[in-house]
Amino acid sequence: MGFLKALTSSKERTVTGLSLIAVVLIIGFIDNFFLMWAVLGAVYLVAFGEAVKLFQVEKDSLTIYAVGIWLLAGVYPYGDDLFVLAGVAYASAVAFDKELKWNDFFPFIYPTAGMLFIFTMYQEYGVLSLLWLLVVVAMTDVGAYAVGKSIGKTPFCETSPNKTMEGVVGGIIVATFSGMFVGLSIVDLGVAFIISFMVATSSIFGDLFESSLKRAAGVKDSGDILPGHGGALDRIDGYLFGAIVMLVLLRGLV
Repeated sequence: MGFLKALTSSKERTVTGLSLIAVVLIIGFIDNFFLMWAVLGAVYLVAFGEAVKLFQVEKDSLTIYAVGIWLLAGVYPYGDDLFVLAGVAYASAVAFDKELKWNDFFPFIYPTAGMLFIFTMYQEYGVLSLLWLLVVVAMTDVGAYAVGKSIGKTPFCETSPNKTMEGVVGGIIVATFSGMFVGLSIVDLGVAFIISFMVATSSIFGDLFESSLKRAAGVKDSGDILPGHGGALDRIDGYLFGAIVMLVLLRGLV
C-alpha cells in the first residue's frame, strides 16, 4: 500500500509538473501584457489566500485589498512601489486604530512584494528576464536535489531537515552557470554570473522562509491546489525572493 501510494503521488507530481511547464511556455511564447498580468494575478491571489492561513490572519476580507493592489499594478508603471505604499497606508491605519494588528499586514509583504517585483521585471526587462529567473530557481532546486541525494551528508539547517549543505552548494553552482548563459541575452557575462549567483542563493532562503511558515502553522503544504505539489506558495517560494533580488540587481548593475 505504501508503494502504491508513493507511485500515485509521484505520477500526480509528474503530470502536474509537466502541465505547469507547458502552461508557462505557452504564456511566455504569447508574451502578451494583459495575459501575463491576468495569469500572475491569479497565481498571486491564490498564494495570498494561502499566506493568510499560514500567517493565521483572521480577516478574510483582506483578499479584497489584494485584488485592488493587483488592479493598480495593471495600470501603474512601477508595480513594485505599490507594496511600499501599502505599508505606509497600513502604518497610518495602525496609528489611527489601535485594534489593528501588524500581523494582518504580513500577507501584503509575502507574497505580495515578490509577485509585484516579478510583474515589474516583466514590464521593464521583458519575458526573457522571467525565463532567466525561471531557469535559475528551477536549476537551484534540481541541482540541490541531485547533489543532495548523491553526496549530501551535512545538515543545512533545522528549518528544512532534508536539505544538506552539499546539496545547497551544488544547487547554487548548477543554477549559477545555467542561469548565466540565459542572462547573456540581457546583460554581459560578469553581471549575468553575479545576478544568477545571488538569485540562486536567495531562492534557497525563499524556500526556507516558506518552510518556516508551514512549521509555525503546523501544516505540510501551503495548500492543495496542485496535485502532488501542494499549494501555490510551495511552487513559487524561491521565485518570490529571487525576483526581488534580480530586479534590484538589474537596476543597479545594468
